[in-house]
Amino acid sequence: MALLGFGADSLIEALAGIVVIWLMTDARSASPAAERRAQQLIAISFGILAVYIGIEAIRDLAAGHHPDGSWVGIGLAIVTLATMPPLARAKRRVAEALGSSATASESRQTVLCAYLSAALLVGLLASAALGWWWADPLAALVIAGVAVREGRDAWRGSSCSCC
Repeated sequence: MALLGFGADSLIEALAGIVVIWLMTDARSASPAAERRAQQLIAISFGILAVYIGIEAIRDLAAGHHPDGSWVGIGLAIVTLATMPPLARAKRRVAEALGSSATASESRQTVLCAYLSAALLVGLLASAALGWWWADPLAALVIAGVAVREGRDAWRGSSCSCC
């Protein structure tokens, strides 16, 4: 489940990046209305991710679904866990330089990707090495909770102290 959630997060993160590109083109970057709309679209993407991961994780826990071991997934989680935090910090610096709450919200998507990578790694390793099948969906539920919080903060406009 965490591996599927990770894939969904990657898609949603790419869509959030497209929203920021949209915001920064033409005169929209100077428009408070466009900034707010972009931030709300990013907040919605957090909500979509939280709902998807939450439903799938609860379903897996209730059904007692035992995920297969995935060494490729473990390798992917290690690589993304190493690369996402520096990328998120760089995006945050850009957001602060631009004074853009929407861009700061998008940087939080990258932070969430790092959290999801850590949860994915823990869940897959615990399942593969210890037989703890429930670790994967439990880790996914934690990430769903983080996504709800981040989405709420982005919707309220409280994701950036720069603006």
